[in-house]
Amino acid sequence: MHVIKLLEEMQQAVGQVLFEKERETELMLTALVAGGHVLLEDVPGTGKTLLAKTIAAVIDAEFSRIQFTPDVLPGDVTGIRFFNMKTQEFEYREGPVMTNILLADEINRATPRTQSSLLEAMEEGQSTVDGETHRLPELFFVIATQNPIESAQGTFELPEAQMDRFLMRIRPGYPSEEGERAMIRTYLHGRPTAAERAATVEQVLEVRKQALGVAVNEAVESYLLAVVRATREHPDIETGASPRGTMALMRAVQARAYLRGRAFAVPEDVRALAEPVLAHRLVLSVEASMRKTAVEVMNELLASIEVPVEEVPS
Repeated sequence: MHVIKLLEEMQQAVGQVLFEKERETELMLTALVAGGHVLLEDVPGTGKTLLAKTIAAVIDAEFSRIQFTPDVLPGDVTGIRFFNMKTQEFEYREGPVMTNILLADEINRATPRTQSSLLEAMEEGQSTVDGETHRLPELFFVIATQNPIESAQGTFELPEAQMDRFLMRIRPGYPSEEGERAMIRTYLHGRPTAAERAATVEQVLEVRKQALGVAVNEAVESYLLAVVRATREHPDIETGASPRGTMALMRAVQARAYLRGRAFAVPEDVRALAEPVLAHRLVLSVEASMRKTAVEVMNELLASIEVPVEEVPS
């Protein structure tokens, strides 16, 4: 199936259940193609979990969900080794991470120790239990949700190392009046039918490989580097984006270009993805954090950098 057709079918499938989520859907598919993970963050009731479950539903893949609470232990995530009384041997019981798509619901309600149990899986595609390493499936995509720290009691802020493992942070936001009206009318007599499957694991993996062939010319490369390096020099930012952030933005740019049917990246790809890819990696100074958010600082930074003129390859 052609990649554009595949994208259209996946967006259409999501649109059967959700409203005005075209941008969020494209960002999530971009992260999926780029081989990264997504953190959905917003106030309760804005469709974070439903968006995550719907994206998972349109891919014919194994799906697991963890509802995080303070009493969830690392072994509940990665799996455990236990002694089988019948065989008189230790056996491995795999955890929810042994899947293709993992929904980590309300991840910031888990303790830091449990949150960190996902680090190895997200970064290295493997899980170590009692010294024994287990490879995860080639397609492993984490969709985590969380409520903003300031609006949720009983939460544990994700450490910087954990945040840096997410390719993107996406904030769905409230729908428009028309979007909310369409939602009321659609759900008036019950839930709509579940989203139809539109892609297989094999198709997603093939798209990932092809996206790596997207060309990034010197002008786009220089613009990308200018944006990243500016985060390390901005007076309101204490800690800027790391080299991992640089690579994450480049992979996302390639994926977005490919999903839009181009064999080359353009400056607009960088500009469109810089905030969702980089903002959550920034640590603002104490003074700045009392006046503005990382998203606002990121947008100010983008506005101050000249966008190069696009040159379409012949």
